[in-house]
Amino acid sequence: MAEHLAIVFRAHDNSNKEKAIEALQEIDKRQFPELSDDAVKLASEAFVNSLWEKDRIEFDHLKNGTIDRAGLRGADYSPAIQQLRQRATIIGADQRYAITKAEAWKQHKIGGDYWSPFQRSQVYELRAALDDPEYPDKPRAGQAGPGPEAMRYALAFELHDMHTERHWLQGVRVMTPYFTKILAHHEDGGD
Repeated sequence: MAEHLAIVFRAHDNSNKEKAIEALQEIDKRQFPELSDDAVKLASEAFVNSLWEKDRIEFDHLKNGTIDRAGLRGADYSPAIQQLRQRATIIGADQRYAITKAEAWKQHKIGGDYWSPFQRSQVYELRAALDDPEYPDKPRAGQAGPGPEAMRYALAFELHDMHTERHWLQGVRVMTPYFTKILAHHEDGGD
């Protein structure tokens, strides 16, 4: 699953929409085994469509090959949010997933704190995948944190940004426990 996520990221970088959808379907059918094949396809398409909408918005704010940060700060991300809302509905995630994911993308391009909204968006997705509205469940201190899996997702995104084979492989290794937790939950209800 972690390797498929790397394929999604890299297919997006290479503008290969079909490959991104196919790779995400492989993830989603295991993350959300209760969904029908059609629902998995729709959820995967919605996420990938949101990436393409995000790109369109960002391309509209390019000036001489550089992002116009001031212009993008006020940009309307509603087309991307709409696609993410569709995904959230299908997978059973809180609708705040869509808003926080789009905010992360915007902050990523304008030089702001994107890792915090990224982690919040992943908490919503993890809650849906684990069917646990209380995730993360921590034994004592650090209750406000997003949990290790959401932090892993943000780190994998950061590693992907390095655009080297070595960093992509590190991203796969970072995400393996993320997906292991989800699979263990589906297989035996444990971690």
